[in-house]
Amino acid sequence: MEGLGINLPTLIAQIINFALLLGLLYLVAYKPVMRMLDERSRRIKESMEQTEQIKKQAERAEEEVKKQIAAAGKEGLGVLARAARTGEEMRQKAQQAAKQDAESLITRARGEIQRERDEAIDELRQEFADLTILTAGKVIDKSLDKEAHRQLIEKVLKESQTLKKG
Repeated sequence: MEGLGINLPTLIAQIINFALLLGLLYLVAYKPVMRMLDERSRRIKESMEQTEQIKKQAERAEEEVKKQIAAAGKEGLGVLARAARTGEEMRQKAQQAAKQDAESLITRARGEIQRERDEAIDELRQEFADLTILTAGKVIDKSLDKEAHRQLIEKVLKESQTLKKG
């Protein structure tokens, strides 16, 4: 072997050094880096699952809001229909007195409808604010001041309502 320019003790020492270096790099660098990459992959997967859950919750909440709005509309129509029937019956009994009574009933019915509609909208706003705070809390993984955020959401909703009216 010496004829080829290879020194056997030096070659063996270099092979041992290389094996030790390879083993050290495997333990010190490869395993921790792979562990870190696996952990990051796991956190990303969990985050994606949480996002999907939040999205599904938001869709369910939206469906529930639509159902409640439809129910409130039907209830309002029912109140209007009852008020109209009552007004017609009173008009038949006494023309003049019935007209006055019917007008007051219709006015009260409209006020009641408006009040019930406003209550339903306020309730929906509160549920929406709770859901928004819960969703935001899950997304940023922090506890939020529920009352402060509810007041902020109420303020924004009232401002948007005045902008629509104006």
